Amino acid sequence: MKEIFKSVKEKLTSKYLENDRLKSGNVFKNVREKLSAKYLEKKGFKNTKKFKPRIKARIRKNKQIINKNIDNFFGWVKGAELVELKQCNTAEDPVRPELNVSFRTSNGRKIYGVKYKNEIHAVMCFAFTNKVPKNVEELDKFSQDAYLQSTLRGQNVGQIAIAYTVWSKKKGGGKLIVNEVFKKIKSSNHLNRLVTLSPLTEMATKFHSKNGAKLLQVNENSQNFEYKIVKK
Repeated sequence: MKEIFKSVKEKLTSKYLENDRLKSGNVFKNVREKLSAKYLEKKGFKNTKKFKPRIKARIRKNKQIINKNIDNFFGWVKGAELVELKQCNTAEDPVRPELNVSFRTSNGRKIYGVKYKNEIHAVMCFAFTNKVPKNVEELDKFSQDAYLQSTLRGQNVGQIAIAYTVWSKKKGGGKLIVNEVFKKIKSSNHLNRLVTLSPLTEMATKFHSKNGAKLLQVNENSQNFEYKIVKK
């Protein structure tokens, strides 16, 4: 009988100690988790405090860079001027590089550029005609006809300025040269229309549409946009 009581006692004692260990372990676990959470929270708060000045400094620096770029952009735009060129690097022409300088400057055709600090930042080539051409062949023929008519009549060449290519070397140059040419034609005594002979590309469509031109017609291998000119 004594042996039975002893065995029961040992089992109850063992079970009690095991339960006590589990409870103690849970307590320590809970305390450890709470302390860890508090530590991480404080660390995160410190890091946030540390990074806030850095973020603000970065924002200030970015604003300064943006403002400087804007100032530089408007600075060169204000100081630029439209000039007639005797030649240009035709290899830079993204639209019609095959047309040589002789073609671009003969029979009343001209090359204009936006000049700033002795550098050319944008180029636009023109043919002066009395009709709107649908391709380069008609551009050549119509400009020659207009040139001969002006020679016989002692007048300036053509009534329509056909812009058949344009490219920019500096951001904002394309828009600027369009605006400057627009003003030049508006003040002209003989030119009353500004029309393009543009390739059938999305880039050309976006460029002229963005700058205020309206689609005049779509041809087999080209498209014509017109910039409306209202003379006083």
